Amino acid sequence: MIRLLSLLVLFLSINASAGQILVLGDSLSAGYQMPIEKAWPTLLPDELAKKGHQMRIINGSISGDTTGNGLARLPALLQQYNPEYVVIELGANDGLRGFSPKLIQNNLIKLIDLSQDSGAKVILMQIQVPPNYGKRYTQAFEQVYPTVSKQKNTDLIPFFLTEIITNPDLMMEDGLHPTEQAQPWIAQFVAKQIDPILSL
Repeated sequence: MIRLLSLLVLFLSINASAGQILVLGDSLSAGYQMPIEKAWPTLLPDELAKKGHQMRIINGSISGDTTGNGLARLPALLQQYNPEYVVIELGANDGLRGFSPKLIQNNLIKLIDLSQDSGAKVILMQIQVPPNYGKRYTQAFEQVYPTVSKQKNTDLIPFFLTEIITNPDLMMEDGLHPTEQAQPWIAQFVAKQIDPILSL
């Protein structure tokens, strides 16, 4: 996952009364090797509108970002946009580099604390990684997310690539990134998952 040199923040206006969702992610949300307009966060407002939610999406995702990178960037994003919700989609690059699950857990907790302290509600996205470092590491990595979700009382949504990861039309040849064709499906999946949260 190649880190981009500059942050691409997409700010989509629905109307003046729309709420704001910040998506803090990596290449899985940044539109890797495709126009940012095709990435699932760009498509999310239309899917949420179908469910009665008028939302603006701030796509603060950068390819290659780790949880540590996200932690460094989040304060400025919170100050600039003051979102009502923060969707955290980070950890894949940490896992691919073999970072300690404890480090990832601590960074996620700090990300959640910063978001909650700003008044935002946090939605954490489960992340999975290939078994490059063995079953023990993979299991420890995946367990980080429900552990953090329970500890911080945040909503956790399932890994959004589970149902498409074996479909060659929906995954790139690297087996890590969803294709442009997969983005509408991901937007629908995420909208379905966060609909009940936004309805509270």
